[in-house]
Amino acid sequence: MSHEVSAAPPVALHRPLPSLRSAAITGLGLYVPEKVLTNTDLEKLVDTNDEWIRSRTGIAERRIAADDEWTADLAEKAARAALEDARVSPTDVQLVIVATCTPDFQFPATAALLQHRLGCTAAAFDLEAACSGFVYGLIVAQQFIATGAVDTALVVGAEVMSRILDWNDRNTCVLFGDGAGAAVVQAAPQGYGITGIDLGANGAGGDLLKVEIAPQAAEAAVGAPPARRVFQNGKEVYRFAVNVMGESAVRAAQNASLDPSQVDLLVPHQANIRIIESAAKRMNLPMDRVFVNVHKYGNTSAASIPIALCEARDEGRLKHDDNVVIVGFGAGLTWAAAAMKWHSPDED
Repeated sequence: MSHEVSAAPPVALHRPLPSLRSAAITGLGLYVPEKVLTNTDLEKLVDTNDEWIRSRTGIAERRIAADDEWTADLAEKAARAALEDARVSPTDVQLVIVATCTPDFQFPATAALLQHRLGCTAAAFDLEAACSGFVYGLIVAQQFIATGAVDTALVVGAEVMSRILDWNDRNTCVLFGDGAGAAVVQAAPQGYGITGIDLGANGAGGDLLKVEIAPQAAEAAVGAPPARRVFQNGKEVYRFAVNVMGESAVRAAQNASLDPSQVDLLVPHQANIRIIESAAKRMNLPMDRVFVNVHKYGNTSAASIPIALCEARDEGRLKHDDNVVIVGFGAGLTWAAAAMKWHSPDED
């Protein structure tokens, strides 16, 4: 079946933010499982090779959760690191959002499990927008803070993608990995934090990237076909992504009154190096102003951007007053971008 998928149908939300209370990321944390699955390892599972994977995706290896590691486990470790980084007590958190498409249960929400583990007295819910989920969650948290409903929110992207992959399908199993990233979001001085957003979805492309749910749970080990599995029309998703990533990033920058050339760092969803390069080209940014770690982790879905943000900050590539844009795309089909004036609380 042919799909004509527009990157920005009329239902997309891309407008300047109203002048309300500002919200910024004040703490970051990440966790990735210890097990490393290299391209050479995959050669023993499916008909593929390291050169083919690297040349088409930029991926060299990915992390795989242990048999006793689940989404809430990964989320908790990333969240604790973010709280420590922000010097925030769990009791100060008033809202917990977990962006995931691999929850431990259909219900209860992984966010509720995380809230209990952390000891928060907070509202908690999951958000499912696939690989766009963290940016969606960050913008939702920003809205709560902007209106004064909460002062401190915790937004986590966490995935155990290895549990929903068919390890006999070389077109998908080489792409994904497991991990979690977390951000503490708090009120910030006016003009800092999230300054422009772009959100959108087009369900006409829903069949291009999906997981069909079977009655039984998927608990398959590497090498065994799961009860539910990722299906992707790679050609069509790629065509969509190379268009929407750059366009969404540009709109978010413009809604923050920025020319794309003023962006100090672009932190894109880490799905494919070619897609990342196309987004940089659309923004007219050299690759030294784009953060890339897809070679280490593959596509960790909703965890991708917060992991990248955390590593970029740790490498000294996020500095106070920097103009930063984050952007992702995912199943739905969805896309989301946010422009930020980076705020370091130590500068207050």
